[in-house]
Amino acid sequence: MKDRYTVTIEKLVFGGQGLTRLGDVGNPRFNGKTVFVWNALPQEMLEIEIIKNKKTYLEAVAVTIIKPSPERTTPKETYFLSTSPWQILSPERENYWKKAIAAETYSKIGDLILSANSLDIASDGVDYGYRNKMEFTFTSPYLALRTTTHGKDHLALPPPPNTEPISLAFFERGGKTRFAVTSSALSMPHITNTSQYILKWINEQQIPIRSLKSLIVRGTSDGKTIAALFIKDKLTFDTYPTLHENMVGFQLYYSTHKSPAAVPTELLYTIGQDELQQNILGTPLTFGALSFFQINPPLFEMALKDMAAFLDPKKPLIDFYAGVGAISLPLAMNREKTILVESNEEATYYAQKNIDLNKIPNAVVHCMPAEKMVDAITAERQIILDPPRAGLHVSVIQRLLAVKPERIIYLSCNLSTQARDMKMLSEHYKPIFFKLYNFFPRTPHIEGLVVLEKV
Repeated sequence: MKDRYTVTIEKLVFGGQGLTRLGDVGNPRFNGKTVFVWNALPQEMLEIEIIKNKKTYLEAVAVTIIKPSPERTTPKETYFLSTSPWQILSPERENYWKKAIAAETYSKIGDLILSANSLDIASDGVDYGYRNKMEFTFTSPYLALRTTTHGKDHLALPPPPNTEPISLAFFERGGKTRFAVTSSALSMPHITNTSQYILKWINEQQIPIRSLKSLIVRGTSDGKTIAALFIKDKLTFDTYPTLHENMVGFQLYYSTHKSPAAVPTELLYTIGQDELQQNILGTPLTFGALSFFQINPPLFEMALKDMAAFLDPKKPLIDFYAGVGAISLPLAMNREKTILVESNEEATYYAQKNIDLNKIPNAVVHCMPAEKMVDAITAERQIILDPPRAGLHVSVIQRLLAVKPERIIYLSCNLSTQARDMKMLSEHYKPIFFKLYNFFPRTPHIEGLVVLEKV
């Protein structure tokens, strides 16, 4: 049994956990350490179980709610911690805490003076069924599984003899144990249908659990899906999943056991489409099964409309970390020049395909890391930045400070690195617009848009 302690939670922090501190608990490895706790809300008294011991802090999960917060709500799913740990909050309180955490992050890291009341968060009220991508692993229900239901641990009982031997699964929060699941409440319904359809075929073919790695299913707002199954052995089958009205493509990949879960080594079989098309602000955009694409298109469109208000339609635009062009291409119509910079080859391929599809003659895409193409940043060009979680490369920041374009539009999935970058840019730039977007309801993730103007 792992170490357990009784604590009281101080507040929610960036990342979504509750914060507490251990006193002298009689364990020199833990005494006095800060603890970040999942399944926790402010002022709750909890029994926690330590799941990670880092050098300067601990991570834990609440296993017993001794004194619940009045804010706590009943989760929609028993395995909510694996997929959407803020199912324990109402949507209203979720938005409040996202604003409070964002304000604290911007203030502490970016040296800005902000409060929760000074930030706006965009939401469309759709809290479930919004995700257009799901990734599953697999498990056998004949194995004893560690599951979590309302903070209490137990072992799953063996299933009836007629139960399918393989199930879709998620990993437990902070561990390697897998939970058998049928779906996720966050995913679009047609993604659930396709994932169950592929699972049925897996069981019909009696693919051994040791060969199964992961399943990715992607969808569009009009009900189309494609699926990519990753296996650890080069297997062939007499029959494969057939296409239907909603599932328009299927790929089977061999993925060596040495690689991450959804990284292909070799394509073993394909039928139908290996890409989908999603309209964003009336602009059709194509992306592949493995491409990065925005998870929640309606909220993403809200962010694009806000960006458009700060862009001069006549001035040239450069889009760093451009992906498949989801930001700049819907905003590029009739612009004299739009430059997309993206380091991923597949994303660059789709960006060019989307330029051709939409007949945007003055747009060009370069397959190159942003830090290798900083010369494209000039004083007269408008700059859009949407970097990965690591934030901006220091070379990009140095170039921005050197040539001083009039305006920078910075969308981020990691407010801490965004705040860090804003602080570095503050020598010549000030923020004139902040807004948060709830791209990922029922989770702690926050998307932030900042518009910076030269001072």
